[in-house]
Amino acid sequence: MSGQPDLAAMARDLGREVHRHRHALTDDLADLRSRNQGFEHWLVARRGKPSISVLVTAWPANHTTHIHNHGGLWGLEIALHGALEVQSWDHDGIGNDLRLAGRNWLGPGDASWFDEDDRYARRCRNLSRHETALTLHVYGGDLAQYLTYEEAGLAGQWLAKPQRSAIAGRLHA
Repeated sequence: MSGQPDLAAMARDLGREVHRHRHALTDDLADLRSRNQGFEHWLVARRGKPSISVLVTAWPANHTTHIHNHGGLWGLEIALHGALEVQSWDHDGIGNDLRLAGRNWLGPGDASWFDEDDRYARRCRNLSRHETALTLHVYGGDLAQYLTYEEAGLAGQWLAKPQRSAIAGRLHA
């Protein structure tokens, strides 16, 4: 955890800013909420040293991700609009044994975070049946590759599948 910032403090500070600027954020990001193009990541900023990337994600109504990791990066996710359920999963490092470790619910300004850990995974779900949710993500690097986990034929056995991140575009301030 060499270059990892204090994620709790970052979550508190970003949450405060989201609450303070919620009306402007709602107006500025209205196009993403009404775009209806499915699950999308939009790049906000990327920095090299230390390596950090900032994304906004659009979650279609009722969308649920696969269980996935974040390629060993630390990260923070904060709800901007709507509400998400975030399930935390632990795995054995090989990927064939996963267990649900907890769940959290995020509304605007609420955050969840994770450390640099190859044994951590999560699954997220937009709780709305009708509206697109938006989240802000800050990662300790470029989330170019990650793993998703799918249950294999036997209960409790999981297959890890490599994935590549797709960026829909860049958001301009």
